[in-house]
Amino acid sequence: MDRLEAMSILLTVVETGSLSAAGRKLNVHLATVSRKVSELEAHLGTRLFNRSSRQFTPTDAGLAYIASCRRILDDVEEAERVASGEFRTPKGDLIISAPIVFGRLHLLPVAVEFLRAYPEIDIKVIFADTMVDLLEEHVDLALRIGALPDSGLFAIRLGTIRHVLCASPAYLAEHGVPQNLAELETHVCVAFQTLSAAGLWRFKSATITPRARLVVNTADAAIDAAIGGVGVTRVLSYQAEAAIRAGALTVVMEDCEPAPLPVSLVHSGERLLPLKLRAFLDFATPRLKARVVKAALRPASDGDNAP
Repeated sequence: MDRLEAMSILLTVVETGSLSAAGRKLNVHLATVSRKVSELEAHLGTRLFNRSSRQFTPTDAGLAYIASCRRILDDVEEAERVASGEFRTPKGDLIISAPIVFGRLHLLPVAVEFLRAYPEIDIKVIFADTMVDLLEEHVDLALRIGALPDSGLFAIRLGTIRHVLCASPAYLAEHGVPQNLAELETHVCVAFQTLSAAGLWRFKSATITPRARLVVNTADAAIDAAIGGVGVTRVLSYQAEAAIRAGALTVVMEDCEPAPLPVSLVHSGERLLPLKLRAFLDFATPRLKARVVKAALRPASDGDNAP
């Protein structure tokens, strides 16, 4: 019995939740998966799973063994990477995920600059506004906006991004500049539904339902409509940065903004980082921090520069 192969199959069964799902993911027959798990149980002299018609769950012994398998396979993978030279020379493939708009505007230019400096490293960037599972999707590094869940991942703080209210100068000249939430409720608004769940806009002291004459599902559309004079919109500062700096939009009611959202780089925090990842972190972190400060449309606070 190839125990490393059996351990790998066992972990896939745990990750997918069933023998058949593991077989589909590994592209092997169900009978092979079942046999490998049974061989492990016979070798160990104990059951690793409780089996029923509806459930397939690890036993207490199985949970302990599964945790040990993860450590063993991680150590084997690390040893192979050391032997291949991955920890001596920055080279290989680097997979990074990032939110779509922020990734295109800020991560991508840094990645392009990095590729020029490190010709032996190739980068794959996954643009997605959903949270990618680093381990399951084999992602080396993720850029995330918002509070981070409690996990075993290691985070590097880049700064913060604001929610901003903005409108065109022409609209504000015609309808007046709202000074507080009560006045804002009398204005026509453009709602970006991804940021306003259930039609609500949350502020520092209260939550309101804007009088939205137009509802869209992308920030670019909300910004274009606001530039066109439809009304006031609410987006993330980096999304409207170009329009605000160009004078096409004006930020209003800054004192009412909710707490800014943290921007972080997260990775697995393994004991010995591959040089390709360490090189990217060293190269990209200061550049991304500078970009986040600029995208926040105001000077960074001490907290923005925290590691």
